[in-house]
Amino acid sequence: MPPPQSRPGDPPASAAAVAKIALRDQIRTARHRLPVAELGSLGRDLAAVVTAHPDVRRAATLTAYVSVGSEPGTGELLESLAALGKRVILPVVRPDMDLDWGTWRGSASLVPARYGLLEPVDRLGVDAIATADVVLVPGHGVSATGARLGQGGGCYDRALGRVPVGTPVVCLLYDDEVGLDVPVDDHDRPVTAAATPTRWVDLR
Repeated sequence: MPPPQSRPGDPPASAAAVAKIALRDQIRTARHRLPVAELGSLGRDLAAVVTAHPDVRRAATLTAYVSVGSEPGTGELLESLAALGKRVILPVVRPDMDLDWGTWRGSASLVPARYGLLEPVDRLGVDAIATADVVLVPGHGVSATGARLGQGGGCYDRALGRVPVGTPVVCLLYDDEVGLDVPVDDHDRPVTAAATPTRWVDLR
């Protein structure tokens, strides 16, 4: 999802925001170099790591998302969560860049949306994220203390402000995207863990 474009008259970007752009570009370049043939197996391995974790096994409702491009693949994960009987809700990007939520009912129930995303057709409201027992989020990297590098639009930082304290918030990444020196702005919301195709890393 591309971040909003700056406009004349917007305040200058903070030093952290400029550093985030550089780090985000570096990670995107590395992701684009991944062999297409490996993406499917990495997605399957990621699904196995996530669904094996006790927090996920105990959860009744989880948030997730439909991956795009060279992001860690979530197709296998969504199918696996459904097979385990989990209720899964997916983000819907609103015009104001906040997140509404809808219900995962299989890939056939998704419709094309802005930014090249696929989204569910129903709407549960912005507060639906608070009903999740585990929150799975996208990102480009996390620090050792849980600082998350997102897409730059601020959608998830708003949404994560509605997550009850104590709810696991897990960023789905590749192995070399964990433990980075992620710049932090005041509005950034941390995550509590990261999951990759090989491991689950607690960041609390």
